[in-house]
Amino acid sequence: MSQENKITIKDFSFYYNLVQALRNINLDIRSRGIFAIFGPARSGKTTLLKSLNRLTDLILGTRHTGMILLDGMDIYDPKLSLTHLRRRIGMVFELPTPLPISIFDNVVYGPKLSGTNQRNRLNEIVEKALRSAVLWEEVKDRLHTSALRLSGGQQQRLCIARVLALEPEVLLLDEPCSGLDPISTASIEETLVRLKRDYTIILVPHNIQQASRVADRAGFFLNSELVEEGTAYQIFTKPRDKRTEDYVTGRFG
Repeated sequence: MSQENKITIKDFSFYYNLVQALRNINLDIRSRGIFAIFGPARSGKTTLLKSLNRLTDLILGTRHTGMILLDGMDIYDPKLSLTHLRRRIGMVFELPTPLPISIFDNVVYGPKLSGTNQRNRLNEIVEKALRSAVLWEEVKDRLHTSALRLSGGQQQRLCIARVLALEPEVLLLDEPCSGLDPISTASIEETLVRLKRDYTIILVPHNIQQASRVADRAGFFLNSELVEEGTAYQIFTKPRDKRTEDYVTGRFG
């Protein structure tokens, strides 16, 4: 696994009006691996995730201090194209949100908006994205049927494929298995472990067990602060901070 840092977060704080949601976060996230952000509700996990591709810009009254660097580039640089940033850093949400169109049209939606219209190229994009999301074999004979006829787990993998069709470098996932059954959850986890060979994945997991199964590194958040981060093995078996240990062992949370 490559060891260089894909994302560097420096002294980053975030505010919703007067409420501080993140407090002085310093964190390096390495290329090509799964980094899990875990902790109790309202600890700042989703705010950090949404800050990484500036979805927080859509909320009135927000502000930040500090920096987030993507390959050394400040993502809050006023000259930066937000469209370009969100192509490089794609996001998959908690609930699967397929568009009410065919499986094929879901995957090519982004590339078509970006000007790709050649049929052969679109066919290539669809097969590659669906293979990457470990969905191709299940849907290759019904690409032109409605995406809404897929199961919940298949819909979530389709949403991953839709992001992958734009060829991002970073994938953000906010509890992508929260509404899924154990078999679908296992499929998503298997997909993520395959994808980390080519992508940097930042995951807010459904629970601690999921984080311990799939993450290479992890960070524990509590009360808007990053308490500690390290390898998943160290965090989940030998945490350095008593607060992490209490949370991991189920004493609170």
